Amino acid sequence: MMIPDRILAIDVGAGTQDVLLWETSRPVENNVKLVLPSWTTVLARRVKQATREGRPVFLTGNLMGGGPLVSATKRHLRAGYPVYATPRAALTVRDNLDQVRERGYTILEAGEEPPPGPDLLTLHTRDVDVDALANALAPFDVVIPETVAVAVQDHGECLEGSNRRFRFQLWREFVEGGGQMLDLVYRVPPSHYSRMRAVQRDVPGAVLMDTGPAALWGILEDEVAAAHRDEGFIAVNVGNQHTLAVLLRRERVLGLFEHHTVLMTPPKLKGLVDRLRLAALTDEEIYADHGHGAFIGPDYVPGAGFDFVAVTGPQRHLAAGPGYYFAAPHGDMMLTGCFGLVSAARRLLGAQSET
Repeated sequence: MMIPDRILAIDVGAGTQDVLLWETSRPVENNVKLVLPSWTTVLARRVKQATREGRPVFLTGNLMGGGPLVSATKRHLRAGYPVYATPRAALTVRDNLDQVRERGYTILEAGEEPPPGPDLLTLHTRDVDVDALANALAPFDVVIPETVAVAVQDHGECLEGSNRRFRFQLWREFVEGGGQMLDLVYRVPPSHYSRMRAVQRDVPGAVLMDTGPAALWGILEDEVAAAHRDEGFIAVNVGNQHTLAVLLRRERVLGLFEHHTVLMTPPKLKGLVDRLRLAALTDEEIYADHGHGAFIGPDYVPGAGFDFVAVTGPQRHLAAGPGYYFAAPHGDMMLTGCFGLVSAARRLLGAQSET
């Protein structure tokens, strides 16, 4: 496959879906860019309205990111109103369908329909709707390209035990396996990445990444940050839900921690970054604080570089103060993940075209 000169990049977060239509024939500043509400946010608003109106809700479609939508359906159930879901849509709530039923959801089997009624609110669950984007851009004579790259936050399918433990075990295995960032870019995601695979059902052929690595690739598109890649630096993505900090040299991750942003304060974040640099951060420390975990590979040597810290993400204000650099590739912080998706997709597709 040739390296594409047009790529639709969609970085799906808890609050927004950031969209870049990247074209080599145009200056980056003239590429089409959109920051839209994420579908989980849109559907959550519709569920909240249904709760106010006392209407039953029916979720049908694909597995997608839960976040606001799951919170809204939980409140809907607590208010005494039913939530019906097809098995695939129900996986948005939990990977284990028995656990979904235990939470009060009614899962409909194949061919089964929710009770009929004019008040039923039917919602189609999915993270990405390329047709909706195409229809929105058509009046501007913008045509969606064939190559699509998407980032979603994927914990991995965890049927039993701690979801946080499972996700971070995947991170640890990645670092132990060499930590090469290109290994986090997928034409065919591993089977445990159920959310990425769900996106590929809606967008066949899409290149897939997790949102954290997409942000790291995007930070490397910032010229100031990229100037430190050989000596090594700390890259931090402070997202709306998760904070990821990595020891990054060239395109290799030597260590990292991942935590929940809601539990961050500026002093706490600085302390964690400092302890990551010193290789003094432990997995149990982060997990006990309700984060995902920490792991520092044996190849990392404290004191050899890594003084520079580059930060991105919508909650980057939590990192203001210690002299950290706020990365903004091509002058646009909100599209850091999209620029990372484009860079990673072009590298992956270029490597595959050579083999």
